Amino acid sequence: MRIVTTLPSATETVAALGLEPVGVSHECDHPPRVRDLPSVTASRIDAGGEASSAEIDRQVLDLADGDEPDAGGVYDVDVDLLESLEPDLIVTQGMCDVCAVDEGVVEAAVEAMDVDSEPDVLTTDPHGVGDVLDDLERIGRATGREERAREVRSTLEARIEAVRSRVDGADAGSEFDDRPRVAVIDWTDPVMIAGHWTAELVAWAGGEYGLADVGERSRPREWAEIRDYDPEVIVVAPCGFDLEQVAANRADLTEREGWSDLSAVRNGRAWAMDGDQYLNRPGPRLVETLEVLAPIVRPDPFDDVYDVPADVAVPFGRLEDRTPGERMLESETDD
Repeated sequence: MRIVTTLPSATETVAALGLEPVGVSHECDHPPRVRDLPSVTASRIDAGGEASSAEIDRQVLDLADGDEPDAGGVYDVDVDLLESLEPDLIVTQGMCDVCAVDEGVVEAAVEAMDVDSEPDVLTTDPHGVGDVLDDLERIGRATGREERAREVRSTLEARIEAVRSRVDGADAGSEFDDRPRVAVIDWTDPVMIAGHWTAELVAWAGGEYGLADVGERSRPREWAEIRDYDPEVIVVAPCGFDLEQVAANRADLTEREGWSDLSAVRNGRAWAMDGDQYLNRPGPRLVETLEVLAPIVRPDPFDDVYDVPADVAVPFGRLEDRTPGERMLESETDD
């Protein structure tokens, strides 16, 4: 089957099923071998170089709202290339038209193709971890890999249960409420709190996520609301940002009134995470994200089983500028 994927999580899901797409999105980079595949999409956002989180946000709003003369959405699809790849199936998403190419853009591209038989379009729309696992099986059925999908799901669920069991054991052995208040920041200017599956991951890792419910969309928050919540653990993982981009935009947070007074900052429990590769990709690696979050949120139950890889997350107070492409070089050794 000839498969095209239009977002990284779909590419990673297809790869987990033992398949390789014939075409991917401009953001797909894992597993590393997919970087050499044809890219059928492009972004109208200039997110590289010195672009700040505020500037990127402004570009997104201009394109989404039609304020720019050439406004037409955030993403483009190369219809000619898509047509030449002759896909049988296109896997896309309907969750967010800013995070990745969405189903509307894909459907318009398919309609513009000059082909005798249009490819099937499978749309994912995950808002919780269960949705991600269900999508794994949906894609498995669509590609004839049902058994493989069930095996992968079973393995992922076993890893989730291993984390949850440790937390439950630690909670049962304590007379105190050891669950720290956690805030995961999905964007830094404006400040957004991560939604969707994040509340589940934090709860399973042993934390309290009081700023968003399971399945709730990520959205801007007043800084005063976050200060009032006074998180005891902060994870800064902006959507689409690797660690070097978090470092470049750290002043969005550190220069805000009251940042240094937050419990997480005072106690050295503010972290930066590669949100692009981990927290913000609703695919199989969300379980790896959970395994990274666990020792950050509750170090004691996990200090003998999980490490926090320095290329995934680092303490915010020790976040240093990273040279462009450093994360790419680190990940080239992954398979």
